[in-house]
Amino acid sequence: MERTYRIGTRRSSLALKQVEEVINSLKKFYREFSYEIIGIDTYGDKDKFTPISEIEGTDFFTKEIEEALLRGEIDFAVHSAKDLPDNIPEGLIIACITKSIDPYDALVSKNDLKIAELPLAAKIGASSSRRKNHLKRYREDFQIIDIRGNIEERLEKLDKDGLDAIVVAASALMRLGLEERIVQRIPFEILRPHPLQGSLAVEVKKDNKELINLLRVLDGK
Repeated sequence: MERTYRIGTRRSSLALKQVEEVINSLKKFYREFSYEIIGIDTYGDKDKFTPISEIEGTDFFTKEIEEALLRGEIDFAVHSAKDLPDNIPEGLIIACITKSIDPYDALVSKNDLKIAELPLAAKIGASSSRRKNHLKRYREDFQIIDIRGNIEERLEKLDKDGLDAIVVAASALMRLGLEERIVQRIPFEILRPHPLQGSLAVEVKKDNKELINLLRVLDGK
């Protein structure tokens, strides 16, 4: 008997592209795979002001989705792997982490300037403490401006808010078909990316052994 799996995700265009990626991969192994996408607003989607550097390692972008999973309203959840909280809620497990499609941080800049070509005291939009610290270590003159929002909103801030550049995940731009906006994949010796950047995590109930086994075909190790 065919089963339709309910997949929980954030509602952003990037999150939906990530779910689409998981679905397409599963269909390569299970031709009759049937699904329903359940969009869920997280606190992180509603709060556009708290700096990412203040909530790293928390469930800021996952709590509401994980609660729906525990209540049985969805069968599994798809997250950006780097958004996972340090502590997974009791009763849940990460069934698989996919192989990264691109681990680099990308520079998107005005006038297509690479990072070494940016003007003195350039204003660079960045979110995580990792990005902010590495950029300042590379050039002390950089003015690091905290930015929040989805990828489209961050690109709009670059175009309208007087920034010289922004730093975002190259994988996000790729998934959204915006790879042409990448001016430079920043070398690792300048900016070391999050170890899970570009990977997706699929989360399920710990006792759902059948689904865990089904999803493990996506594990990228």
